Amino acid sequence: MEKLSFPDFRIRLKNKENKHFIFDIIRKKWFLLTQEEWVRQHCIHFLIFFKKYPKSLINVEKKLLVNGLPKRYDIIVYSKKGNVILLVECKAPNIKISQDVFDQIAKYNLSIKSKYLMVSNGLSHYFCEVNYESNDYYFLADIPDFKTFN
Repeated sequence: MEKLSFPDFRIRLKNKENKHFIFDIIRKKWFLLTQEEWVRQHCIHFLIFFKKYPKSLINVEKKLLVNGLPKRYDIIVYSKKGNVILLVECKAPNIKISQDVFDQIAKYNLSIKSKYLMVSNGLSHYFCEVNYESNDYYFLADIPDFKTFN
């Protein structure tokens, strides 16, 4: 797999029937190693080990309804009070981060109402803070560490 622009972490891989799998420390299961899963696992480790978000407050690949249609988000992080503080959309490294990707996460966020958004293809990362009062968002250089939410 391609080297991504995330800090290195201890990768748990296995090969079964000529297919590669990666272990997800949140879902505690092995998943087929796709390009998008590669990025997702790097994001998860970045959030836990570098931004200090507790594993117990992270949710991965769950269903949500957007305009009555079932969709799946990649990663959500909750505060200790149960509010969503971060919504993450992961794309494969060969997928360009375009306006369509930002539109996708914005649509998901209509029902989720996260304060922070992150979009990554593993090579490029974008971070935003949503201001619901002015109905606007601001790009950030990075997302806050978890300690800022306490």
